[in-house]
Amino acid sequence: MSENQFFERKGPFPLSDIVKSIGCNPNFFKKENFEIHSFESLDKASSNDMTFLNSSKYQNLSLKTKAAACITTSNLSKFLPEKCIKLDVKNVLFAVTQVARMFYPNADMDLPDKNLSDINNLKNLYPHIKFGTNVLIGKNVKIGKNSYISSNSIIESNVSIGENCIIGSFVNIRNSLILNNVYIQDGCKIGVKGFGFIPNKNKNIRTPHVGKVILEEGVEIGANSTIDRGSLTDTIVGRNTFIDNQVHIAHNVHIGKNCMIAGQAGFAGSSIIGDNVVIGGQAGISGHLNIGNNVKIGGGSGVVNDIPDNTQVMGYPAVNLKEFVKQRKK
Repeated sequence: MSENQFFERKGPFPLSDIVKSIGCNPNFFKKENFEIHSFESLDKASSNDMTFLNSSKYQNLSLKTKAAACITTSNLSKFLPEKCIKLDVKNVLFAVTQVARMFYPNADMDLPDKNLSDINNLKNLYPHIKFGTNVLIGKNVKIGKNSYISSNSIIESNVSIGENCIIGSFVNIRNSLILNNVYIQDGCKIGVKGFGFIPNKNKNIRTPHVGKVILEEGVEIGANSTIDRGSLTDTIVGRNTFIDNQVHIAHNVHIGKNCMIAGQAGFAGSSIIGDNVVIGGQAGISGHLNIGNNVKIGGGSGVVNDIPDNTQVMGYPAVNLKEFVKQRKK
């Protein structure tokens, strides 16, 4: 069970209560008083936690999970350890949402931070930081020395910002850990809730997002970019990666180190981007993909499949650059 500094976790809950809430047969468990302490990802779950599996693409993680129980389907149960209790449901993500709302009932919407204070009332807490005007700071915010927070920006409670960082104007940061030497330009929204919901008849049901955003050392984020926090895991931008203006990074995306990403590129949820990747403007990366190291993606491309290391692609759908040039010559 991992600690969560941004969201209050409820529980533990008896497995019997969870089973009833997701509509499973209650005979799935052996111990009547067995309690589930948290809801975690496959790789983070401990022996007191629950997780979920909704794709065979994650079997390398699921086969090694330490979770006590897993929400899944009958077809995917074979990818789980024998000792893991399999909770077979018809709609995995709907069941995940129900359980996540039990543990984190206040994480399905971004409510206003009620603990914000004007920086003029807090300057004694940050003697080595420079602030613009009309800056609001939440409780337990940590800011490293020689950092600068520009005018009209909001740093919400429990956020951590490292040394020598520059935060532009009209920036909103929540649910985030920002390391040293990070530059965030004007208008960025960091750590907001991702686009996670379950369509259910006439009502969309929001899924709680309880992960965070981690910006590693030397990262630059261009103006008016948005980075969603993770759902259960974190959204991470690796060391020395530079991101241009108006880029959207969805929940659970991991971007490696030394990447260069041009303006208006978009990343759907849970895709993994390697190191030294270059992505042209207005390129789109579909969800749950693996993009290798040293990959180059041409501007305006639509990536819908995994890309191996040291590959150049372009087009929609994106294909090997040589193939793209051939198609253009026809």
